Amino acid sequence: VKKLLIARDGIMSTPAVSCVIRKYGTDGGIILTASHNPGGIDNDFGVKFNIANGGPAPEAVTNSVYNKSRELKNIRLCPTLINIDLLTLGKHTFEIEGRSTPFEIEIIDSVDDYVQLMKEIFDFDKIRNLLNGDHGKFPIMINALSGVMGPYVLRIFHQELNAKDVVTVKNCENLEDFGGRHPDPNLTYAHELVEDMEHGDYEFGAAFDGDGDRNMILGKHGFFVTPCDSLAVLAANLQVIPYFQKHGVCGYARSMPTSGA
Repeated sequence: VKKLLIARDGIMSTPAVSCVIRKYGTDGGIILTASHNPGGIDNDFGVKFNIANGGPAPEAVTNSVYNKSRELKNIRLCPTLINIDLLTLGKHTFEIEGRSTPFEIEIIDSVDDYVQLMKEIFDFDKIRNLLNGDHGKFPIMINALSGVMGPYVLRIFHQELNAKDVVTVKNCENLEDFGGRHPDPNLTYAHELVEDMEHGDYEFGAAFDGDGDRNMILGKHGFFVTPCDSLAVLAANLQVIPYFQKHGVCGYARSMPTSGA
């Protein structure tokens, strides 16, 4: 490894990891994730590896990594790689004994990278006009469940879409224990969103899981939209989404473990 790209503050959603891998042309990405479980040395914690196409490593790759890990005889540490400022964007280079070229670490704004990708996929002007445009206001509720999606929610809805007055957000602070909640976006664990939608004047609601690769969508008065139905809605309206207007669609996929259809 000759270079590491690290998100500012060391926090990045799983979809943003895939975005960064593809944008910067890396050989892969290592994700230290608690996913929907609390992090820390006393809790359930995992390591994921995504390959160069941005997707999860196939079983053949993970099996090979596991087998090689069992053959390790020693681990080499580099004590000079400490006290790196993860809050400031920029590059750091290090001379390491035994290497002919410097080792580089770059702190990047993964939120910005992800937002730029979203702008390529969706028409932000039309979304902005829907939320607060010619036909009146379209109030929505977004609950990040204290997971990783908070900064993305604030950046997209409050800054890029300039819709702070119609988009109510909750639990957008990244908390390593998720505020004591279980950040699974379903009717049980995201019941705060359900109650807000049932009793509030919102047209649309959404909640995200801890690492940002799953969501729950609710309609007016808390109407539950199943994952299969949300996929069907997208599939039926691909002609109005800029990315698919340009590239077309190769197929559809749904998660069998979380799909009820």
